[in-house]
Amino acid sequence: MAAEVTRVEFYFDPMCPYAYQTSLWIREVRRHNGLAIDWRFFSLEEVNRPEGKKHPWEREIGYGWTPMRVAALLRRRSTDLCDAWYLATGRALHEHGRRPHEVEVAKELLVSIGARESDWDDALADPTTHDDVKAEHFRAVEQYGGFGVPIIVFPEDTGADLSISHTPGKAVFGPVVVPAPMGDEAMALWDLTVAYTRVRGLYEIKTPKTAADMVFIGEAFTPYLEGRRWQSIQNPAP
Repeated sequence: MAAEVTRVEFYFDPMCPYAYQTSLWIREVRRHNGLAIDWRFFSLEEVNRPEGKKHPWEREIGYGWTPMRVAALLRRRSTDLCDAWYLATGRALHEHGRRPHEVEVAKELLVSIGARESDWDDALADPTTHDDVKAEHFRAVEQYGGFGVPIIVFPEDTGADLSISHTPGKAVFGPVVVPAPMGDEAMALWDLTVAYTRVRGLYEIKTPKTAADMVFIGEAFTPYLEGRRWQSIQNPAP
């Protein structure tokens, strides 16, 4: 019998509405079974950067990059603060159409989770927060073939502790689900996702989106679409 999965890595970019929905689901899974979640960084700004444009770490403010730098600083102090920051920024953008890359909004959100207003300035003044985000982004790209988020990494040995060993594991893009399932449905999706990781050579299961599906998703993402300041660019998935 396969060992129980007790810990995963979850790669996110706070810009991504799909990753946000999946993060709500994985938190619901955690509420039911005590799953440990190690939050990791992935930059859509970098992976979809047009040729000749600045890297996100070369810009004064990045839409997703800068909030992740703040997350990196908070994570050094407390994994719970990092978790709370991602949830707060996700709610702000994807549910309320607010912009957590803007300093006034960001500082308000920091205080709301029990962090400090100064964490924003401290993160931006510390160049090593760039290093933290870059290291995890490029690990996802180079080690797991990452092209977007959400990415969930399951350890090959499900008894391994990803937070300590960074053991190479099975990376899953998704599950992409809107809205995030709760309760028994959330756990059914968890069981399905775990089973997916245990089939070697399985690369993709996908539900085609109908026109009605696209309308539904667009309606669900209305706050995000109204709040964003960027044009979405997505390179073709491999």
